[in-house]
Amino acid sequence: MSMEAQQILSRFCPKPSSVPSIPIVKQQFSPKFPLLPSSSLYTSSQSQNLNVPSGASHPISIVHKEVCSSSWKRIWCSSSSSSSSSSTAEPKEGHEVRAQITVRRKKLAVFVSGGGSNFRAIHEASKRGSLHGDVLVLVTNKSDCGGAEYARNNGIPVILYHISKDESNPSDLVDTLRKFEVDFILLAGYLKLIPVELIRAYKRSIFNIHPSLLPAFGGKGFYGMKVHKAVIASGARFSGPTIHFVDEHYDTGRILAQRVVPVLANDTVEELAARVLKEEHQLYVEVVEALCEERVVWRQDGVPLIQSKENPNEFR
Repeated sequence: MSMEAQQILSRFCPKPSSVPSIPIVKQQFSPKFPLLPSSSLYTSSQSQNLNVPSGASHPISIVHKEVCSSSWKRIWCSSSSSSSSSSTAEPKEGHEVRAQITVRRKKLAVFVSGGGSNFRAIHEASKRGSLHGDVLVLVTNKSDCGGAEYARNNGIPVILYHISKDESNPSDLVDTLRKFEVDFILLAGYLKLIPVELIRAYKRSIFNIHPSLLPAFGGKGFYGMKVHKAVIASGARFSGPTIHFVDEHYDTGRILAQRVVPVLANDTVEELAARVLKEEHQLYVEVVEALCEERVVWRQDGVPLIQSKENPNEFR
């Protein structure tokens, strides 16, 4: 986290002895970081305990079976069949090659409106080290939701952002996230339409998870149990989560990943929801791992693909 972000936190993070979260007053902000005029900002009383490495970089090993490709930033390449060979030696044809690349840990912002189970899965993956990134801030439109409570309990700053349609000024939210040096924004059950200003500021860097196989059963009004109810009523034999890039509309951005689950003949809405949610937790973590390791690439026709960690020439 930058020094500027640390100064921001020190200004609006209350001491542990105070109430769990307090509204921010305008005087606490510098001119470059104005108060959201038609929204409220809150932060966890435990956010001063946040211990996130700033700009930390760690090597990540990628294995493939051909010579090193110039499209990847390599530190060294060597044949894994001979540990004594020089790190700059030309690999022999057909030998397995291990390439080590240095990737900076990514800084994540998560948006939630409810329980935040996908947020928890992502945060837990970060804590156990399988995810090369850190959740620096949580944004919510409901200060008492389960996701916000989980964030406070884990020392993650919580921003309550709720603006009316008549008085919206999303550029202030953009400024706030930039203070945290956020790389990616992850929507995890966030039920508000993302402002155009935020989408433009974080082009190809905002993602959402939806509980159906888009483009089916998506769009305004399709969320939560309403999606699963519609799937069952349609007679569809398959459903599952979709992770997509966020654009100016509900659920219309480019699809990045999907996972298929069966819809059983006697499924209830609750049973199907539980089956899809289990896959959501796994799929979202896998996608965020790929984002943090810079394994998302774009096909010439604009379709995003995920490179295999084991073989960059294979895609998911």
